Amino acid sequence: MVKVTYLGHSAFLLEGSRRVLLDPWIEGNPQSPISLDQCEGADIYIITHAHGDHGLDDAVKLAKKHGGTVVGIYEIALEASNKGVKDTVGANIGGFFDVNGVKIALTTATHSSPIGAPTGAVVELNGKRIYHAGDTGVFYDMKLIGELYKPDLALLPIGGHFVMGPLEAAKAIELLGVKKVIPMHYGTFPVLTGKPEDLINLLREKGLEADVIVLKPGESYEL
Repeated sequence: MVKVTYLGHSAFLLEGSRRVLLDPWIEGNPQSPISLDQCEGADIYIITHAHGDHGLDDAVKLAKKHGGTVVGIYEIALEASNKGVKDTVGANIGGFFDVNGVKIALTTATHSSPIGAPTGAVVELNGKRIYHAGDTGVFYDMKLIGELYKPDLALLPIGGHFVMGPLEAAKAIELLGVKKVIPMHYGTFPVLTGKPEDLINLLREKGLEADVIVLKPGESYEL
């Protein structure tokens, strides 16, 4: 079992044999249910890209205070190391690698990043695979991600403007072949107008059977 807690925007905490924080933007995040001082840190911090709303700075602060390993594209890990994080793992888009007993694979994302390249991440924890798409538009190679990694759960942006909207997210679900989805990266700012109900309606129109799990910040789902 993996407990998945939504921390608002694109931030998630996975709890199983290890604690994994994904894109832990907490300080300044208007959706975050906790302050940075209230966050207990994690064993692993995965950063999909270096835009300020995805938590590289917060991961550095948390890792320096609580310990843990910052993971991301090589240049992001190097930046964390340069800022004083003792344990970092830099990788690139490819296959699985092991970090403290957790299998991680970085995946393509169609976006931008001021440091390194944008990615998604597949995390295998307690026998479950969770795909965090990062910030991305839809791309046809999501079909490969589904075929290769067979995620049990996908965390997909739906807000639009900077990322997929509901229309694109519905296609991403079709390409991935995933049956459980948690929407993210919507409603944080006025420009992120996509809504979970729009995604649900589009899936129904397409005849796709996928469970859209809508979490409010602070709520959890057990996988």
